Amino acid sequence: MCGELEHARVALAKAAARTDDFVAALPEPALRSPAQRADAEAARAEARALRAAFLGVHADAVYDELTADRTRYVRVAELAEGAAMVFPGLVPTSEQLATERSRPQADKEGDEIDQGLFFRAVLRSPTAGPHLLDAMLRPTPRALGLLPEFMRTGKADLGSVRMERTTDGAARLTMCRDDCLNAEDNQQIDDMETAVDLALLDPAVEVCLLRGGEMTHPRYRGRRVFSAGVNLKALHGGGISLVDFLLRRELGYIHKIFRGVLTENAPGGLPATVEKPWVAAVDTFAIGGGAQILLVFDYVLAASDAYFSLPAAKEGIIPGAANFRLGRAVGPRLVRQMILDGRRLRASEPDARFVFDEVHESEALDEAVEGALGRLRGSAVLANRHMVNLAEESQVEFRTYMAEFAYQQALRLYSSDVIDKVGRFAASG
Repeated sequence: MCGELEHARVALAKAAARTDDFVAALPEPALRSPAQRADAEAARAEARALRAAFLGVHADAVYDELTADRTRYVRVAELAEGAAMVFPGLVPTSEQLATERSRPQADKEGDEIDQGLFFRAVLRSPTAGPHLLDAMLRPTPRALGLLPEFMRTGKADLGSVRMERTTDGAARLTMCRDDCLNAEDNQQIDDMETAVDLALLDPAVEVCLLRGGEMTHPRYRGRRVFSAGVNLKALHGGGISLVDFLLRRELGYIHKIFRGVLTENAPGGLPATVEKPWVAAVDTFAIGGGAQILLVFDYVLAASDAYFSLPAAKEGIIPGAANFRLGRAVGPRLVRQMILDGRRLRASEPDARFVFDEVHESEALDEAVEGALGRLRGSAVLANRHMVNLAEESQVEFRTYMAEFAYQQALRLYSSDVIDKVGRFAASG
């Protein structure tokens, strides 16, 4: 098997190098003629078929080599970087990705599609996939570095997220990107995962709250906004990445809210999961990614004029794990209306009871939030939450969904309709 892998590794590297040389001889993507674009795409498709065939046979061996036979827990970004170095031609190099990041989305080569192929193969594997999920449930180095100070002061300002542990044992996370109505980008994903880790790891925290901060935008000045979803300007500019944004987001902080953070504190050195109950409060709207987050929370409150929407299909992309989770909450007909047709669900509608546990007038929302936080404290809540989540969503089902998501979302990022739509949005903004 070792000799077979080595032969396949060399063959893949040579084939990928030929494709890279062919594409590099063409003009920059923005300057190519239609015929040159077609030639480049055909060459990349041929190389992509070779990568898929290689991974179909050797995905487990590749993963084992990159993780020292699964004795190291390697996060998605580091795993992709390692794969580029150890298996040349399998995924884009850091230099190729840097070049891609410098280009608008419309002018990229689409190298991230090869990362989607790679992670689809890894997550599909019944041995590599669970190990990668465990790697992503571990606390980040940034959070571990900040944890002693947070435990001492009960406060952390992470940039796009501020958090405070109050005397009632509640960790209160506030999304505070008032420049973009809490639209998400790579930096906010990092800040959110750090905040979730801190809240879960601090033993003085019993329950967690996520809420949007007050905005300075003229239309929402003085009002809290939960989230406007993905930052479409950042997407148009090439700043939304498959690995650091889309995969890290789903496998990292969102999965941690649902499943907990893995530590090394169990007897015998086995990983232990630290979970907490999570409450969300939506004062105005939860759009796109903001709506997706709510699907892993234990209790969600909303102002009576708030709304929930998933316009990803109209934007041309896949709304994270919402396709996987929303149907459990609202049923098959409503999920199709919301995801395929873009229906906006207002908190005042009867169907909103499937998304929001409580709806109140804006002036009564603060008191209702405090009531929910009080009710969700306690060890019995934790134990039952764990069992409810176990029954609701198995790791096998989640992993299977995320495997296909990794590839399909990568394809959507480089589709002509998405590029056209985000380009129009950026021009209008």
